[in-house]
Amino acid sequence: MMNYVQAETVGTARDGSIKLHGPEAFAGMRKAGQVAAACLDMLVPMVQPGVTTEAIDDAAREFVLDNGAIPACLGYRGYQHTVCTSVNHVVCHGIPASKPLKNGDIVNIDVTVIVDGWHGDTSRMYPVGQINRKAERLINITYEALMLGIAQVKPGNTVGDIGAVIQKFAHGERCSVVDEFCGHGLGRLFHDEPNILHVGTHGQGEVLKEGMFFTIEPMINLGKANTKVLSDGWTAVTRDKKLTAQFEHSMGVTANGVEIFTKSPAGLDRPPYI
Repeated sequence: MMNYVQAETVGTARDGSIKLHGPEAFAGMRKAGQVAAACLDMLVPMVQPGVTTEAIDDAAREFVLDNGAIPACLGYRGYQHTVCTSVNHVVCHGIPASKPLKNGDIVNIDVTVIVDGWHGDTSRMYPVGQINRKAERLINITYEALMLGIAQVKPGNTVGDIGAVIQKFAHGERCSVVDEFCGHGLGRLFHDEPNILHVGTHGQGEVLKEGMFFTIEPMINLGKANTKVLSDGWTAVTRDKKLTAQFEHSMGVTANGVEIFTKSPAGLDRPPYI
């Protein structure tokens, strides 16, 4: 098991420990999370047939900078964009490009911002025009899986409790859960301990303690769970090319539960975005 340390007593390098944060850190994460969530709100009317993911990325970058934040992905390990745009069978880390979205597509937009050194990381699914019932169902299942996982977040529960409920629900809906990518600790660092798997066993893994910060971001597939990363080194896709969906929130463990930092200011946490 990993060591738990008070965040203010350690540096900002990833050192294998789980950081426990106090009220000032919660305030910082709240601020970062709301900028990230507001960015996704801003994009709602823009995600339409004929719009390119490159244009979406440009709008997101402008919004983040205009709101006093830094795009965390821009330059991260050589990545050259503000958001990831994952369309249809792209599981995660899709790269914005000049190809226009078309009616019936579904797209995950994932944004991370830095505000005063704190990271806000969130993603949502967007329907493009009129989507079919199969895609709509997958989006709904994935959002419900996220929220069931978040409902397990409280002191004394474990990381395994989060993964177990997501896995049971998704499998009960005849969907699969990607286990090659996971949620992660964050705060002053973009990616920190612990890893938050979206499959698991109740009572297993790290114990949740007040002051922990992390993301939950299940990727749910209509087909099999298997994925592969394309030659660009970023884009992960389903091997069977069937649809996939993802939602993500950043959160902190409180004394008696959880605070979601990336709730939509406009109430647009899930489609339909009316």
